[in-house]
Amino acid sequence: MRVRDIAAAVEEFAPLGIQEGWDNSGLCVGSPDDEVHGVLLGFDCTPELVDEAIGCGADMVVTHHPLIFGGIKKVSPDDPVGLALMKAVRAGVAVYAAHTNADKVLGGVSGAMARRLGLLDIEILDKEGDLTGLGAAGNLPEPMDSRSFIEYVKSRFSLGAVRCSRPLDSLVRRVAMCGGSGSSLIGKAMESGAQAYICGDISYHHFFTPNNFMVMDIGHFEGEVEIVSILFSLLRKKFPTFAVRTSSRLAASNPVYYF
Repeated sequence: MRVRDIAAAVEEFAPLGIQEGWDNSGLCVGSPDDEVHGVLLGFDCTPELVDEAIGCGADMVVTHHPLIFGGIKKVSPDDPVGLALMKAVRAGVAVYAAHTNADKVLGGVSGAMARRLGLLDIEILDKEGDLTGLGAAGNLPEPMDSRSFIEYVKSRFSLGAVRCSRPLDSLVRRVAMCGGSGSSLIGKAMESGAQAYICGDISYHHFFTPNNFMVMDIGHFEGEVEIVSILFSLLRKKFPTFAVRTSSRLAASNPVYYF
């Protein structure tokens, strides 16, 4: 097995060409021709994830967030990105990411959020074509009052708490969502006819909403982490006898702590 084989399987699901212009999905460490004996999947390529890959004999790491987002002026062990890069290069571990390309297919991040809520008639929220775009929207099987809906979301995403705008006096029938930082799609969510919009990283002023619309911030990690299991299932199905595993630290890898 070679790096290019793993990459091709992921890109069949989420083509690199649809990623956002600012993104850096794809292979950022290693060569497509490098031989691979095992793959470890995680959410972020941290030094700890690279150490775990080395420890379990995986010579390729596949994550959602890219290790390298922008320009790097120096590679230092004092910086988490630099340390992860150094560890990966020294150990010959290839590093690959499926980020916004995995956000923009309905089988990816936002679609997974919609399916977790059991929504019906799921569609892309901000379409770029018939089959790609950011976010998702769909209808609840039965309308809910807003406070029941909040508790339902907490239960479905295993949340201890959620940041939310003022609960509605009316029922929630249609829901829109976007994994990760999704505040730029609040307008699209309202245009879709949704009464509630779920994403992460919502800033203070976005919580001032119209009377018939509410926003919910469930956290960046919490909204996106299911993509790891999606990629795992994809690779196991494509390569059923190959060594593919998910990080044993996945659940604890959220860099945001709640007290």
